[in-house]
Amino acid sequence: MKTAVIIPARYDSSRLKGKPLADICGRPMLWWVYSRVKKARGVEEVWAATDSLQVEAACREFHIPCLMTSPDHTTSTERVYEAARQIPAELYVCVNGDEPLIDPALVERIIPQRLEGFFAANLMTRIANPVEAVDDSNIKVVTDPQGYALFFSRSPIPHPKASIRYDFYKHLGILAYTLEALRFFAETPRGRLEAVEDINELRFLENGKRLRMIPVEAATLSVDTPKDLEYVRAVVEEKLKRGELKL
Repeated sequence: MKTAVIIPARYDSSRLKGKPLADICGRPMLWWVYSRVKKARGVEEVWAATDSLQVEAACREFHIPCLMTSPDHTTSTERVYEAARQIPAELYVCVNGDEPLIDPALVERIIPQRLEGFFAANLMTRIANPVEAVDDSNIKVVTDPQGYALFFSRSPIPHPKASIRYDFYKHLGILAYTLEALRFFAETPRGRLEAVEDINELRFLENGKRLRMIPVEAATLSVDTPKDLEYVRAVVEEKLKRGELKL
């Protein structure tokens, strides 16, 4: 089974413009994501997908395979689909380009043993900090007994009215798709729930498609704000000093 990782790298992020090129200890953030993902076992190719000539130039400089995609995409999933049509593979893994501290083992966890009956999957991790539960940038998810997503929300779900014996989970920006799943997403109009919550994955659920949720232990941090970027810089600098990371 050939697996390709695609890193969507949009330049005009609403909260942190130019995010893929943000400097982290002398390298753009996108380089750190690419370098970490390349270490994952079972991955044959890693590509960046962007709509920015600036990002493309940085990819050339740092030898990151890159595909130019349309500036008209409204979701990262649509960008991944355009790139996937140019990369022959059986499985496509989307890793958000704002996870410079990503553990390669997490990428390995999203890859299924076989594709028979597989459509799409997403990683999720338990929320340990109650602040994350009420932070609307963290997308919460509930699943059925078989581990398939029932609903995603920016609000804490489920509401602990009758019991507090429950662990909240949030989704991680690592997803796996067949080409069929990507095509379905791109060709299906945005539904009411997706529009209200502004969560891409709801497009599958609103249309009866099953999305497998895989629980993992993870301490990742997506860079959404200047404060996040400052924190990640400090972490990377410390890891470089200890020899845990290399440029």
